[in-house]
Amino acid sequence: MAGKDNATPSTYSPSPKILKKKRAPVFTDVDWVRPDGRGFHQCRPAYLRTGAVNSASGSAYIEIGNTKVIVSVFGPRESKKAMMYSDIGRLNCNVSYTTFATPTRGQVSDCKEISARLHKALEGAIILDTFPKTTVDVFALVLESGGSDLPVVISCASLALADAGIMLYDLISSVSVSCLGKNIVIDPVSEEESYQEGGLMITSMASRNEITQLAITGEWSTPKLNEAMEVCLAACFKLGEAMRACLKESASASQE
Repeated sequence: MAGKDNATPSTYSPSPKILKKKRAPVFTDVDWVRPDGRGFHQCRPAYLRTGAVNSASGSAYIEIGNTKVIVSVFGPRESKKAMMYSDIGRLNCNVSYTTFATPTRGQVSDCKEISARLHKALEGAIILDTFPKTTVDVFALVLESGGSDLPVVISCASLALADAGIMLYDLISSVSVSCLGKNIVIDPVSEEESYQEGGLMITSMASRNEITQLAITGEWSTPKLNEAMEVCLAACFKLGEAMRACLKESASASQE
């Protein structure tokens, strides 16, 4: 795959018909602009790459705005003897942050909670009975935390699993939105997440039209919730297309 300097950042914003809907400003008397100048339904540019870690069975690197994540996959390999026999494979997930991932050194999210949510998002998409009695380990490292960390981790892990040749029902893409005043903003940065009145994250197998995880925080009205889900699913589909394109490009490059 071409180096980053030569790569054109891809995007996964929802279709134009969704973007053209008029939105009321977050304040009635003040024009509100997002910290990075994006539109409310505009996603950050994305850079995707597979084969980022040579020693792993598969790996991927995703950079979406200032959020940078690298994932390594090892296995399938024989499960530890102390573990009970299982006719389906096991999945282990571990998420960690570098000490310099956030502006305040060492101030990171609950890694155990994020690891558990990553496991929940991935297990529904992996065909576990294709590697019985063995284990697949997924190690995600957040190099820089710029907002929407978990969705980026999940998407990157899916790409790394595919790179490792793990059988999947479909690639998993994940996107989140924040509710700020009267507005719903997609792919929020850290500042927006810190002030959000509500958050929603969808993880989906877009080509199968299936959701593997839905997480909602805060209070939502039914119309806003429907709008948020619509925007999230459209962006998941676009991101899924970019992920498939990345895999195809990597496969083509390896055959040359």
